[in-house]
Amino acid sequence: MATDDIARLGAGLGELHRLLRRKTVARADLDPLPESQVEVLLLVRAAPGISGKEVARRLGTAPNTVSTLVRDLSDAGLLVRDRDPADRRVVRLRLTEAAHRRMADHEVRRAALLTEALADLDPPARAAVLAAAPHVDALLTALRARP
Repeated sequence: MATDDIARLGAGLGELHRLLRRKTVARADLDPLPESQVEVLLLVRAAPGISGKEVARRLGTAPNTVSTLVRDLSDAGLLVRDRDPADRRVVRLRLTEAAHRRMADHEVRRAALLTEALADLDPPARAAVLAAAPHVDALLTALRARP
């Protein structure tokens, strides 16, 4: 594998993520959430009822950092903290309706932005980018499996 190509892929994917996030948030006319808060919301959406401790483990973050993120998201009306009825020391997390709406709106706006940008490409380039999607999914799976 060519080291330059790998570096270019990594840099390109990172820049694509940052541009999509900034431009999508700008179109929504909302204050952007810090990336760390977005990660917590995405994790809670994928695993409703997840504990704060488990969020910290999965994100590789200190529990006190997650506690601060959860408090800030709760204060913003995006996350609900419920005590686990079986163990009152454990906090279970779930998204509020406002968080669900915000995330769904973000996804619609991001898809529109991508659709517009893809339309600017010539047909072979557009087809190649879209054909790469399953391979990007496979790459994500491989990365998730690594420590």
